[in-house]
Amino acid sequence: MTAGVAQAANFRPMQAADVDRVLAVEVQAYGFPWSRGNFIDSLAAGHWAEVMEDGDGGLIGYWLAMRALDEVHLLNLTVAPAHQGRGHARTLLDRLEARAREGGLASLWLEVRLSNERAQRLYTRRGFVQQGLRRGYYPAAASRREDAVVMSLALQEGARADAAG
Repeated sequence: MTAGVAQAANFRPMQAADVDRVLAVEVQAYGFPWSRGNFIDSLAAGHWAEVMEDGDGGLIGYWLAMRALDEVHLLNLTVAPAHQGRGHARTLLDRLEARAREGGLASLWLEVRLSNERAQRLYTRRGFVQQGLRRGYYPAAASRREDAVVMSLALQEGARADAAG
């Protein structure tokens, strides 16, 4: 994370009133974006969610995650296309990791498209370990499906974040 990113960014919990702006970024960023219902349902379920804004209130990015027992599952981490390549994804991931560690959670799990090598490199550099593949997890072009790489990160010293538990 660069100092400029930390100083210029404001973070706050995502609210239902943010969904229109979040959805606008989502459809710019992905060929198969989440729906309005996905965001509304996640917020209604009480999932963790945070937005990152610039000093003028412009949306830089967001994340949503689901806590379950002693782990957290990253559901969506997105940086607006106009803000990509500036370290914002790392900053968003830092925020989620810090919250999970403060909560005493043992591990952080996620899925990432097999074709999203850029994100996989970020997660690997952060210490995530590939645990396996979910076949046909994501929608893809021409009514096909794309595999997801399942990755995990141990958050507490001595904790294991692997398929065996």
